Amino acid sequence: MAAAPSAEARDRIQVTGSSTVFPFTTAVAERFGQRSGKAPIVESTGTGGGMRLFCAGVGVNTPDAANASRRITASEFDTCRKNGVTPIEIVVGFDGIVVANSKQGPAVQLTLEQIFLALAAKVPNAQGQLVDNPNKNWSDIAPNLPNAKIEVLGPPPTSGTRDAFNELAMLEGCKAIQKRMNIQIDSKACQQVRADGAFVEAGENDNIIVQRLVANPAAFGVFGYSFLEENRDKIQGARVNGVEDTVENISSGKYPLSRSLYFYVKKEHIGVVPGLQDFINEYVSEQAMGEDGYLEKKGLVPLPAARREEVSRAARAATGLTGL
Repeated sequence: MAAAPSAEARDRIQVTGSSTVFPFTTAVAERFGQRSGKAPIVESTGTGGGMRLFCAGVGVNTPDAANASRRITASEFDTCRKNGVTPIEIVVGFDGIVVANSKQGPAVQLTLEQIFLALAAKVPNAQGQLVDNPNKNWSDIAPNLPNAKIEVLGPPPTSGTRDAFNELAMLEGCKAIQKRMNIQIDSKACQQVRADGAFVEAGENDNIIVQRLVANPAAFGVFGYSFLEENRDKIQGARVNGVEDTVENISSGKYPLSRSLYFYVKKEHIGVVPGLQDFINEYVSEQAMGEDGYLEKKGLVPLPAARREEVSRAARAATGLTGL
C-alpha cells in the first residue's frame, strides 16, 4: 500500500548499488529504454550503500532495484523485511575479481598468500606472532616479485567487491599461511587491510582505477573482470595461484577469485512503478544474460543454461526471497 503513490509520482525505474554490476544493468536499461522510451535511471553507489537505500522501505523515495556484487546479507535481509520490502533475487552471472596492472608494467603471478602478505594490516613474523606489516616492496614478499613499492588501488569498505576480496583473497591467503606455519590467526585480523598507504581506497568508480593504473605502471588495482575485459589493450591481470582470469576459469570456479553477481528487485513496486516487470524480463532474457548475449559482450560470465532457466523462471514469476 505504501508504494501506491509511486505510479503517479515516478514513471522511471530507479536502480542503485554495485559499481561492478552497474555496466550490465546500464546495458539492460539502454535496451529497455529503446523500446519503452523511458530508460531506467541507474546509479553507482557501491553494494553496501545501495542495499541500505533499497531496504529502507517502499514508496516513491526508495529505489526499485539494487545491484550487488555479493549476496544480500542476513542483516540486510532482516532490515528489508522489517521495512516491508520483499527482495526478488536474480543471479546475473559470474565475475572474477582481478589484480591488474598496466601493460607497461611487469606481468606477475601471485598466490593468495602473497596477496595477504602484501595487504594485511598485520602479518605473522618468523615466530608466528602478529606484527605490523613490514613489507614495503613486492620483492620483500618473494624475490621473483617486482622490486617496487606495494601500491594497490581498490574499492572502499562499502563495496561488495571489497567484501568479496576480503573473503576470497585475504581470508583464504591467511588460511594458507596459517596452514604452512601451523598457527592460528583470528578471521577478523585476516581481513584487516593495511592503512599505511600500500592499499589506496579509490572509490566506487572502477574506471578511475583503470585510468590510474595506466598513469602509474608500478601500481596494481583490484576490480571486477569486466573492467579488465574492456581495457585489455591497456591493462593485464595477474595469474592467481597459477590460474589465469579467463571466462572458462571464472565460470568453473577454478579461478580463486570467482564470485556471483546479483540484481535485487522490490516485489512491492511491481505493478506500481510502470514497466518494472518488463525490465526484469529483459534482464533475464537469453539475449541479455545468455551465452553470446549482449551482457557477455560487456564482460559478464554467463550462468550454465539450466541455472539461467531457473533464475529466469523465478524472476518472471516475481518470486521473492523468504529467507537466506
